[in-house]
Amino acid sequence: MPIPSRVPAVGRRSVRAAGAAAIVGVLLAGTACSVANSDNGQAGDMLRIVLPEEPPTLEPCDASLTATGRVTRSNITEALTERVPDTGELEPALAVKWEQTSDTTWTFTMRDGVSFHDGTPFDAEAAAFSIDRAVNSDIGCNVDGYVFSDSELTVEATDATTLKVTTAEPDPILPLRLSFVEIVPTSSDAEGKIREPVGTGPYQIGTWEQGSSLTLKRYADYWGEAPAYETARYVWRSEGSIRAAMVSQGEADIAVGLAPEDGAGEHSVEFPNNETSYLRIDAAQEPLDDIRVRQAINYAIDREGMLSSVFAGLGEPAGQVVPDGVTGHNPDIEPWPHDPKRAASLIEEARADGVPVDTTITIIGRNGIYPKASEAMEVVQSSLIDAGLDVKIQMLDVNAWLEYLLRPFPSDIGPTLLQAQHGNQAGDAAFTMEQIYGSEGAQSSYGTKELDEMIEKAEQTEGEQRQEAFANALAHQNDKVVRDAVLAHMTGIIAIGPDVAYTPNSATNDELRLSEMQRNG
Repeated sequence: MPIPSRVPAVGRRSVRAAGAAAIVGVLLAGTACSVANSDNGQAGDMLRIVLPEEPPTLEPCDASLTATGRVTRSNITEALTERVPDTGELEPALAVKWEQTSDTTWTFTMRDGVSFHDGTPFDAEAAAFSIDRAVNSDIGCNVDGYVFSDSELTVEATDATTLKVTTAEPDPILPLRLSFVEIVPTSSDAEGKIREPVGTGPYQIGTWEQGSSLTLKRYADYWGEAPAYETARYVWRSEGSIRAAMVSQGEADIAVGLAPEDGAGEHSVEFPNNETSYLRIDAAQEPLDDIRVRQAINYAIDREGMLSSVFAGLGEPAGQVVPDGVTGHNPDIEPWPHDPKRAASLIEEARADGVPVDTTITIIGRNGIYPKASEAMEVVQSSLIDAGLDVKIQMLDVNAWLEYLLRPFPSDIGPTLLQAQHGNQAGDAAFTMEQIYGSEGAQSSYGTKELDEMIEKAEQTEGEQRQEAFANALAHQNDKVVRDAVLAHMTGIIAIGPDVAYTPNSATNDELRLSEMQRNG
């Protein structure tokens, strides 16, 4: 299944952004008071963004993590290819074209006239280095497990503009996978992660005052159309109501990760963010190693009630982490019904068979993963206690939570349920199944041989066979494995100030492209 490249028009980023931009013309509301010690000066040529949390790092090979990617991807660093969220098309970025030259080899042609922020030229050697660093090294890049399932690639720069990438097995979606590999210069650390990267994007890092703010500045020698704003300044506030107030009172232009009750009012814009919230069940630990207990957890949770009471009706109950519109989505999988009696019955049945259902189960939550994150886990906790389980909650900030999300997991912590969220912006279930459900997946705490084989088989197929194979794997997971409790397909809310024109899309939560933000009027 060849993935076609599309030759871009001149200034492709700003053209697409201008076509998508919404004119947000609203009157500034609120008082002149300062919110939470934020900058209350005139914005001038600065785009002001307030996030729920500080990025843990800007390491490009970890840009598939939301807190990092929303700043790094397409702003500081770029990939060889990129997927357009609204159409699903794969278009050129740092590579201008590509073709499959054998069953296992793809050949890419690099873009001329591109330089890194340190002035060094971009070429095929830099692309080869970046892929090798992200996929073949031992530095533990998230993109390795997330996108490539820890498989190795052979990369060769045959000349300054030609790159050959060879896989062990035929990979029909390799160009799509490479849209997640951010390109860095060969001077980057090949044996360790970097906090402040050098890239080819429209912005470079200005200053990062840890715990306070992060400023990006426009890169004068950017190869594409220059973005509208000279600088972009990020700050972070954990309370959604404070983030919303900063936009309403003119102290920020963009605020992300909001809930309806945060009070953004006429500045509020809803958008489908392609994220699915779920609980990862540590099925290797008692009592969660008994499938009846995992089934009981799913029956106990009132998804409709949670959406109504916690998320104000935004989103919809979900039964699988692969949403509609993604290759492999199974339309026959419905959300688990809320059946507290069945949940309690399964727990008692397991207890009677000697399963230690009184063992304390810890919900590992993450502050700010989505609005009302702690309240959502309190609803889950109450439902599971009513079913007969002993459950406590431990809410963590992003850095501590990542220790539980990614291998190797902490040891001797007992049975856990991990609050998580997954967004498949690539549009193919291969970017979900191996990392989340594979026995050795980067974010998987449990798998089975049969499911591993189904995933591997699906990854080798194309077209309708690929759709059917991944859909069958998802059905097997839902019926026979039950490794998680999927909660909801989420809807995002962003606040946009009156001076900015921007239309969010399904990738906004993971990749907040500054070049798509224009001055309003």
